[in-house]
Amino acid sequence: MSDQKPKHETPTAHTGLKIKAPKAKAAGIPGITKAVGQANRYMKTGQAIKLSLKLNQKGGVDCPGCAWPDPDDDRSRLGEYCENGMKAIAEEAQKTTIGRDFFAQNSVAELGDWSDFKLGKSGRIAEPMVLEAGATHYTPISWEEANTMIAGELKALKTPDEAVFYTSGRTSNEAAFMYQLMVRAFGTNNMPDCSNMCHESSGHGLNNTIGIGKGTVSLEDIHNSDLLLIIGQNPGTNHPRMLSSLEKCKENGGKIITINPLREAGLVNFINPQRLGKVLGGGTPLTDLHLPVALNGDIALLKAIMLRIWHQDREQGGSILDWDFISEQTAGYEAFVEDLRRQDFTDLATASGVPRAQILTAVDMIRKAKSVIVCWAMGVTQHENGVANVQEIVNLLLMKGAIGKPGSGVCPVRGHSNVQGNRTVGIWESPSDAFLDKLATNFGITPPRKHGYSTVEAIHAMNRGKVNVFFALGGNFLSAAPDTAYTAAGLERCQLTVHVSTKLNRSHLVTGKRALILPCLGRTEIDLQDQGEQFVTVENSMSIVHRSKGVLPPCSEHLRSESAIIGTLAAALLGNQATVPWQEWVGDYDLVREAIEKTIPEFAGYNEKVRHDFGFYLANGIQDGQFPTPDGKAHFTINKVPKNQLNEGEYQLMTIRSHDQFNTTIYGLDDRYRGIKNERRVVFMHPEDMKTRGWQAKQAINLINEHGGTRRVAESFLLVPYDIPRNCLAAYFPEANVLVPIDSFDDRSKTPASKRIIVRLEEA
Repeated sequence: MSDQKPKHETPTAHTGLKIKAPKAKAAGIPGITKAVGQANRYMKTGQAIKLSLKLNQKGGVDCPGCAWPDPDDDRSRLGEYCENGMKAIAEEAQKTTIGRDFFAQNSVAELGDWSDFKLGKSGRIAEPMVLEAGATHYTPISWEEANTMIAGELKALKTPDEAVFYTSGRTSNEAAFMYQLMVRAFGTNNMPDCSNMCHESSGHGLNNTIGIGKGTVSLEDIHNSDLLLIIGQNPGTNHPRMLSSLEKCKENGGKIITINPLREAGLVNFINPQRLGKVLGGGTPLTDLHLPVALNGDIALLKAIMLRIWHQDREQGGSILDWDFISEQTAGYEAFVEDLRRQDFTDLATASGVPRAQILTAVDMIRKAKSVIVCWAMGVTQHENGVANVQEIVNLLLMKGAIGKPGSGVCPVRGHSNVQGNRTVGIWESPSDAFLDKLATNFGITPPRKHGYSTVEAIHAMNRGKVNVFFALGGNFLSAAPDTAYTAAGLERCQLTVHVSTKLNRSHLVTGKRALILPCLGRTEIDLQDQGEQFVTVENSMSIVHRSKGVLPPCSEHLRSESAIIGTLAAALLGNQATVPWQEWVGDYDLVREAIEKTIPEFAGYNEKVRHDFGFYLANGIQDGQFPTPDGKAHFTINKVPKNQLNEGEYQLMTIRSHDQFNTTIYGLDDRYRGIKNERRVVFMHPEDMKTRGWQAKQAINLINEHGGTRRVAESFLLVPYDIPRNCLAAYFPEANVLVPIDSFDDRSKTPASKRIIVRLEEA
């Protein structure tokens, strides 16, 4: 089979797979070694030291990686960051830059043959670049010419709805607010964002049940909870600083249940590298009970647990459930229980893939706990029933009365440092009328009322010729989106594609008839505007808004901040259509924050409060036991058990991250905790499933999905025997995203079902 692949796919060439035993401990000295190694290799030494001392410090630089909150009090002056946080800043603050010479030497077609790792490590983009229609190479363009091109294409559209404006979670509150205001003043709500592909199911599920679409707990709650349930999440790789919080919970007497198809090293044992005693003593065991749920077996498992708890409550005279809470603060309990009673425990256990004895152990732990928090991530949300998964989590907590109380509540852990803040300040394709009314009153615009395209809808619209301009504020849309070939075809139908970026990625190689790359400041860099150095603000997973201020000189004089890019484009596009002082906002971000405060009441006193060392919490009411639902109550829901049936020869595949990546950014070719070295095109498979097929480790196979009659193939993946539930597989994204069907998503959240893809396997 030929190795010549379209440039939208990652190269199929293998890089030398080595398989070792999976680790049983995370962090420790190896984590320090890897972090220092990344900094030494890709950054200037002095800048690496300076930045490491400011990362996640009060008034310092917010890590451009995950959204786990910083401690309010005991931040380490030596290193308030993790291994992957250092990898993130080494990626952003690279010492190499690329500009006109680099692009003159490398055509778009040639770059398409590069791996995602090589593309990302080629250097920071140093100047605006354009790919003209029919051209083979990007060439330089001035900022003024770029704005004229974008404004001209947008103004030439038959309707503003022929444009799509995507947002990445890296974007600051200030830039995001300016962006959504510009887009709505232009006349569309087509603002898909990375939330559509990750925690959109959390937002829908939580809003439907407790009235707010984000978490309800604080770090103090995590530290002091009796019991943490961690579902569909791998914090050791994706949110490593969370491990310190789990360590505190354990030291305070808390217990941890993990529910995940894979046993992840970061949840087995954590060696805190900043505590010598832990390093010498072998670390802290974290998980008390691991439930190896089959892919999409979460609802069956949760129902089995709740059914047994309900029976035990009846047997013990109503002493287990929180009946005062249920009767006074919830609605829908009777219908919920009526449905639960119809379930059969044995059938549920079988559907979950978890042995009966382990489920009963979990029931005993939950029954005894006085406070309970459930944390989750993509393993819960990226399913066709992602919203139902979240609602079933809420059902369990409501039975225990474990929301709105100390040490109890919901904790959806966001994967990007300001994806939650973007939504809070207005990045959403389905805005409320109240928010739009505020924009109309405050800024003299007439915002559109028709809801816009989500990510999946935008991809369909591009393929159907309904979108001609695609603008991305950050991110790597092509590699993050589902159904890679279909997404690529949609982008290529556009007249113009624009990417505001710091580094090269595959989205720059699959373009409309014309394409622009607009290089922006990284979060690590000094943002100097007319009124002096500026800081930006972000919101973490626990609704804390705080500052981030760059400390390094910009890597090129041609970079602009995201806010400056949006402000100057808005002025060119809108002229006097909106009573917004765009240029003044670019010069002084305090003015943008005043505008946010004027629009969103929760930001009252924004400029004053965000200058406090710890920032400030956005109140959600639930922390005080109040539910902002129409009737003031939390709602039980009824959710069907998915029928995860497979035909002969079929398997369930989930996409996952390696330890050497953050979202679509590839830091290296190893997955240290899972024992993978120097390879990304691998698929994890149970040894007995391999034996049944007569296959060996490192054998090359193709993965095939035929959802909806379309054949999708991910070629030449190497088999890795692994402890994963039978008939279940795992492979890294973005390499496996070509298999995610565009029409397999949750009907309510539109989140693609990346965690359960039906595939067949054939020898390569």
